[in-house]
Amino acid sequence: MSSFDVVVIGSGPGGYVSAIRCAQLGMKTAIIEKYATLGGTCLNVGCIPSKALLASSHHYEELQHFADHGIEVAGEVKVNLQKMIDRKQTVVDQTCGGVKFLMDKNNIAVYQGVGSFENATTLNVTKEDGSVEQIEAKHTIIATGSKPSSLPFIQIDKERVITSTEALKLSEVPQHMIIIGGGVIGLELGQVYLRLGAKVSVVEFMDRIIPGMDGALSKELTKVLKKQGMKFYTSHKVKEVNRNGNVVIVKADDAKGNEVVLEGDYALVAVGRRPYTDGLNAEKAGVKLTERGQVEVNDHLQTTASNIYAIGDVVRGAMLAHKAEEEGVMVAEYLAGQKPHIDYNLIPGVVYTWPEVAAVGKTEEQLKAEGRNYKVGNFPFKALGRARASADTDGFVKIIADASTDEVLGVHMIGARSADLIAEAVTAMEFRASAEDISRMSHAHPTFAEAIKEAALDATGKRALHI
Repeated sequence: MSSFDVVVIGSGPGGYVSAIRCAQLGMKTAIIEKYATLGGTCLNVGCIPSKALLASSHHYEELQHFADHGIEVAGEVKVNLQKMIDRKQTVVDQTCGGVKFLMDKNNIAVYQGVGSFENATTLNVTKEDGSVEQIEAKHTIIATGSKPSSLPFIQIDKERVITSTEALKLSEVPQHMIIIGGGVIGLELGQVYLRLGAKVSVVEFMDRIIPGMDGALSKELTKVLKKQGMKFYTSHKVKEVNRNGNVVIVKADDAKGNEVVLEGDYALVAVGRRPYTDGLNAEKAGVKLTERGQVEVNDHLQTTASNIYAIGDVVRGAMLAHKAEEEGVMVAEYLAGQKPHIDYNLIPGVVYTWPEVAAVGKTEEQLKAEGRNYKVGNFPFKALGRARASADTDGFVKIIADASTDEVLGVHMIGARSADLIAEAVTAMEFRASAEDISRMSHAHPTFAEAIKEAALDATGKRALHI
């Protein structure tokens, strides 16, 4: 039986990054992955393929406006969906291949099969042919991730009633895609097919889309997506989803109890994700699961079995690839005797629609609930020269600061390149910067980042310069 200092179960962003860090710190490391390719949900059927399709569909949409820039496109511009899907798969294959290269580079043993516990220090790897190989682990890191959630009464057939996995490889552009859930996944994939010509309707149980983010972002994104043609049914409770041939019928009750019936050719169920521990046999190792199916961990991400840790979507907290990565590194460094830490308040969230949405820190709603005194600064993208030059004028930057100390408590933005711009806010907040600190930093002109400086100026009470 092969023995390792650390065995990681799951090769998603949390798992493979944790394995790399363990190996870099001198630990003999192995990783177990049930699928044929490494990278987990994010690289195979999540973050990477969805961004590839968003990029391709964005290029197609931009072509419709080339004449505004003095560029005449001769002939009809057509969508070749299969080629778009094939390109997406090429990106996925290259990225997953890169993870395999990193495993080899760092001398990490890769076991292909389903990993499960025989006991706290012995792991079974059940291979595709049914054979089982056992390996020994001084420490184990559970990084098994998550799977798409559904509602009890919905029968997902993976043909017309689908999850995000199937939405990434459709053979046709839907005529009418009904999206159940107004969160990140549904909106991103909805925008892909909206750009390609589909009618898209979003049914959301809460009173607004992206309900976990600041209300101002939700309001602005709703306005922009409506302008693009997306329809919204917020405060609607879905009660039935039925299929009749190629027609999917979704029935929901609105806030007043009135029934609303939508018919489309596809229904995308995007109501969130659930932690995935199927087949792990956690109880054999003394690992306790919570009522929500998550692996129970302490502040060091240590489970109820002292030599076993868990990270990423399978534990409490936001289901984000970069959160999983940070946790994977933290566990590796903790095992090496270091003293790492994570400030969960400073893990940013991003929605990769266009315009992009990004946020870090406290929302205005959270601060109100806490009874904390705060002040707010805003600056619209339409007042930026750079935004006007590229015709990306939708959105704004909102900075929330403590009313007394001026310390930045939250930064919320919607607009071009927000996914990249949010890193400035994370950096500033990591060093407990004040709004005045940011307002006095020189920002290159013309850039989208100037909106952050201007919003900071507004938060200090000095007023923004360009509005």
